[in-house]
Amino acid sequence: MPAALSLLQQVFGYPAFRGEQADIVAHVVGGQNALVLMPTGGGKSLCYQIPALLFSGLTVVVSPLIALMEDQVAALTELGIAAAYLNSTTAPDAARQIAAAAQAGSLKLLYVAPERLLTPRFLAFLDTLTLSLFAIDEAHCVSQWGHDFRPEYRQLAQLVSRFPHVPRLALTATADPHTRDEIRQYLGLTEARVFLSSFDRPNLTYHVVEKHQAKKQLVQFIRDEHPNQAGIVYCLSRKRVEDIAAWLCENGMDALPYHAGLPAEVRARNQRAFLRDDGKVMVATVAFGMGIDKPDVRFVAHIDLPKSPEGFYQESGRAGRDGLPATSWLCYGLTDVVQLQQMIMEGDQDEDRRQVELGKLNVMLAYCETAACRRQLLLAHLGETSAPCGACDNCLHPPSTFDATVLVQKLLSCIYRAGQRSAANHIIDILQGRDTDLVRQRGHGTLSTFGIGKELTQRAWRSVIRQLVAQGIVRVDVNAYQALMLTEAARPLLRGEYPLFLRPLRSDKEERQRHADGQHWLRTEREERIWQALKAWRKATAEAHNVPAYAVLADKSLRELTEIRPQTLAALRQIYGVGEVKLARYGEALLGILQEQGVG
Repeated sequence: MPAALSLLQQVFGYPAFRGEQADIVAHVVGGQNALVLMPTGGGKSLCYQIPALLFSGLTVVVSPLIALMEDQVAALTELGIAAAYLNSTTAPDAARQIAAAAQAGSLKLLYVAPERLLTPRFLAFLDTLTLSLFAIDEAHCVSQWGHDFRPEYRQLAQLVSRFPHVPRLALTATADPHTRDEIRQYLGLTEARVFLSSFDRPNLTYHVVEKHQAKKQLVQFIRDEHPNQAGIVYCLSRKRVEDIAAWLCENGMDALPYHAGLPAEVRARNQRAFLRDDGKVMVATVAFGMGIDKPDVRFVAHIDLPKSPEGFYQESGRAGRDGLPATSWLCYGLTDVVQLQQMIMEGDQDEDRRQVELGKLNVMLAYCETAACRRQLLLAHLGETSAPCGACDNCLHPPSTFDATVLVQKLLSCIYRAGQRSAANHIIDILQGRDTDLVRQRGHGTLSTFGIGKELTQRAWRSVIRQLVAQGIVRVDVNAYQALMLTEAARPLLRGEYPLFLRPLRSDKEERQRHADGQHWLRTEREERIWQALKAWRKATAEAHNVPAYAVLADKSLRELTEIRPQTLAALRQIYGVGEVKLARYGEALLGILQEQGVG
């Protein structure tokens, strides 16, 4: 372990191991199998990269995405580590050179997709090498119950029989207890030690807003909290992605679209621009992002409701991987719930899978509608207990509740008297006494509930309906024109057997109350000047080296440089992320920038 710590400090520039990293490294270096569950940004990659440098042979890293391989290899190469990847973008000559380096023993890490790894030709190639470790990243892809299922991952069990003496390390940031069991089963890790870190991301602030002119809400959020900062906006459909990306550009933001329907070269170009430039916003479907290794994403916005808490956790966790403050912002409405329910019901999965997906959607709905700590609810789904975080919107601005019993009884009675075959908009029209064509056509103007709910706006009534759906008192029948229907839980409420307290509708002003964004740490004009000069130098250096900006130095490193302002190489060596290679490569340039800005 002294050798491991020395590598951590001198090569990677980090002062000490975090959490269970040291125990995991010691376990792996000892030749043992392991399953590591650690939050995004928790330092999973170091758990196999440091053992790879300590081992004499080759570490093979199984990675599901080309972009992730390229990013990891670029960052390692910048540190002076012999790493390479083999994928469909690798030219034949380059592939032959990589194979020769692996056979010569000069390569320490080789990244490869599971599809290539499992081909007879590649397995035969591995037979010729001295292998030290298989690291299986994004291991949750093995589970059919997960959100990123990749059937090829299940075939990785071949490694157990073919290479029985090579240890295996599986890693993931997202796995509920059921998914963990499947990882261990299908990767032959039933006897392996499990390292379970807290899934909590304390630097991430969670906010949920009720959908009301969603595109304007998104622009307001970005302008208020994260102007000119990198972020990801997730949308439910390809059409929605292109619409939102165009809208953000019209409003002066540097936004790019990403979805599976775009040509491969456009996706690659947009992803490259997002990874390598500061301040770009990627608008994408969930086809984008798994394993995206960009540490300085300052926000992730969901403009449509995610399908599952695991997917939401994974996607929102792409913000703030560097440990600095970041925001998860979710905007949703009742229409989102109905649309997702319909997608699940019309899918071709079996009934067991359908019920699992509906259950996960209900958890997401509960997350959005809870008046309690959002982080606490999210962690509970992942099998972790925690105290209220004090940092989500509900903790920062605790929502008051009010006795909504009479209002709820009016709503439930209206649903019942309308025959439990009307959608939310029509029920609200009846409550508000609107003389619409549908009200006249169905004769609902004569109902006793017609016009008894004029005290609430349509938006407020929709909030009440959402909360009742979240509590299982009302359900939406997607097979009957999205009709609202009563559940058994509605009966005692209608009979007045107990009161029901709900969260009131929040005003737009209350919705905009947020934490100060990550740029507000700049206290003086001099700090602003240094920060901008360092970012400009990093951008130019990254372009010259053809690597992402964060591979040169992370935001956290630039922030320490701005605040501490070292004046010697020895002092510079103490800055986070500045190891021996980067000190030798960039030390004089960094000191020169600080001196130019009047620091020295």
